[in-house]
Amino acid sequence: MTTRRPKLLLLSLAVFLVLVLLFFRPSPFRPLPSSPFISAASCPKIPESLAEVIIHYAASNATPQQTYAEISVTARVLRRRSPCRFLVFGLGIDSPMWAALNHGGRTVFLEEDESWIATVHRRFPSLEIYHVRYDTRVREAETLMEIGRGPDCSDAGLVSGSACRLALKGLPEAFESEEWDLIMVDAPTGWVQEAPGRMGAIYTAGMAARGRRREGETDVFVHDVDRKVEDEFSRAFLCDGYQKEQEGRLRHFTIPSHRDKKPAAPFCPNSIL
Repeated sequence: MTTRRPKLLLLSLAVFLVLVLLFFRPSPFRPLPSSPFISAASCPKIPESLAEVIIHYAASNATPQQTYAEISVTARVLRRRSPCRFLVFGLGIDSPMWAALNHGGRTVFLEEDESWIATVHRRFPSLEIYHVRYDTRVREAETLMEIGRGPDCSDAGLVSGSACRLALKGLPEAFESEEWDLIMVDAPTGWVQEAPGRMGAIYTAGMAARGRRREGETDVFVHDVDRKVEDEFSRAFLCDGYQKEQEGRLRHFTIPSHRDKKPAAPFCPNSIL
């Protein structure tokens, strides 16, 4: 029985993906013609990329990084906001699903492991993936938390020009060229002291949301908040006051633009950092 559970979960995700995308269709449902001969124009095919994703999950024995309930949190937001601009820190077996759920939008993945990028890209060449390097370590988390509370880390400007030690440097041009509607932080690795940790990714996601040029809000999701770094850094730099919900190990924040606010908006609502 236990060996069948990952398979059943993945099949459930595939079905869930199809059902959600039915709601994403831009045109209303039209009954099929009464003629026994149905033309290709009246019964369009699903996108090839979506068909590929469904087959991938139906045939996979791997367990997704997130649970069905956790995935559903982001899927509900995508249902409301897609097609949109979706930035994901991390690359996993769930990546084709995120791209498919944002069908018609732009989904970008930032990954630290070049060999893993090559593996995924061979299977899903349509995914937009960029290699990134991190210069932090989990063992530095307490020091970085103190640095993050300083004046260099509270300006809602461009991340690339920030003097804050937490701001990720050397990100691809794709990062600065877009106004991200959704940001998912599910990487880099952070389960051992010498791993890069997600301190910089969480801080950078929050500042990208605050520095948004257009009016509106950015939905930010952080996974693995059962761990100390993800818990403390998401609460400090994405703010308890912006938290919308938590499901399992996934925390969801909605952060408004702080750019050009007069008077300047506090870093966190009803508090100062």
